Amino acid sequence: MSRVVSSLWTALPQSDPAPRDRYKHACCSYDGHVFLLGGRGKRSLRDFWKYSVVYDDWTELSCAGEAAPEELEEHTMVAHQGFLYVFGGMLDSAYTRCRCALWVFDIAKQKWVHCQGKTSSSQRSMPTNRKQHSAVALGSEMVVYGGFVDMKGSSQEMWRLDFDTMAWSLLSDRLNDSSGPGPRHGHSAAAHQGCMYVFGGLKGLREQNDLWRWTSSGNTWTSLKNKSGPPRLMGHSAVTHRGSMLLFGGGQCQGAPNNRLWRYSFAAQAWSQVDTPADSTPPAKIHHCCVGLGQGYGPGPALVPAPAPQDCTQRPFQNKCFPAQLSFLGSEGAIELQTFKEVSLSPPEPPEPAAPRRREVLWTPNCTILENKGFRRSWSYSEEQYQDIAQYLPDLLLLLGGRPCSTPSPLSVWQLTFCDS
Repeated sequence: MSRVVSSLWTALPQSDPAPRDRYKHACCSYDGHVFLLGGRGKRSLRDFWKYSVVYDDWTELSCAGEAAPEELEEHTMVAHQGFLYVFGGMLDSAYTRCRCALWVFDIAKQKWVHCQGKTSSSQRSMPTNRKQHSAVALGSEMVVYGGFVDMKGSSQEMWRLDFDTMAWSLLSDRLNDSSGPGPRHGHSAAAHQGCMYVFGGLKGLREQNDLWRWTSSGNTWTSLKNKSGPPRLMGHSAVTHRGSMLLFGGGQCQGAPNNRLWRYSFAAQAWSQVDTPADSTPPAKIHHCCVGLGQGYGPGPALVPAPAPQDCTQRPFQNKCFPAQLSFLGSEGAIELQTFKEVSLSPPEPPEPAAPRRREVLWTPNCTILENKGFRRSWSYSEEQYQDIAQYLPDLLLLLGGRPCSTPSPLSVWQLTFCDS
């Protein structure tokens, strides 16, 4: 019997303080937090925010100082071992054409650090500013592909930044090379097992719907079959989830976004469209961000109980979505989170009789749903405790912002979970 996959979307209304709604921004996740930088509302923006999935609140971070970026649009941001790497998106000027548009944020120290990168021993150049490119983290490297480079138009340059040495190297810029996607901007990219998958985007002035795989070990491109796949798209997003690539939104032009969700299986090399119930429909978006959290969205810490803090005077919530009891969670004084719904791969054991509760735990087949109404800000924990808690989050995909947007309203945030049958 074939496996049917459907998606459940839920709107997460945001209250102040929160970033304003926007598009052409950049987002990424790290240790249970989502980071959001820049973009465009009624004008170009220079704000920087951190979203706590556990607490369901936003904190504005500093974007001042010489090491911080200016207003950015259509840039990229990736996370690696406690640092955020932002590239491209500067407003066009004579200055941007000769500058390497790279900024680095130290998450632990909560500050931007001076690091523009350097050339490798065999090369004497670094990538210049560009927009609507893609960037993915592959091991200890960031790979940047394509983008729109000022008056030159679409680029097919591929650059690699070594996180350990901060050295740039040019992997390919052959103008007449037909072995890869060619000049491209407004496309999407996702990483999986040492490969980067690129879909769609603009080639010149025409939208594309082709799918390509770049293999880091051989620095080679492979064109993949795209039968029954998405239509021509630009301004869409892609993330890797449990052996597949999820692709959402985008459109064939700026004014015609869609809200379709596609899944590409890396193993089967096949596309399928993910169904959405009539009462769970996300908005149509273009130039948005999709960010995945949880064990299914990339590598993370093993699900093992954390060691008990030596002087733990506060107790975290008790949560039925935890696969194991936190070792420092006591039986007295624990707070039970009522905003999680859990679903199991197998029918749950009958619950023991209990006193009436504000919200009933709902079980449905093979689906874990995080409603994320948020925890109280007064429940403050150390950063170490937060990370211990965050590692038990269920798989969760957030859709943040995008066009059309409603300024000066708070950021549009939608949450996705899956039901498989």
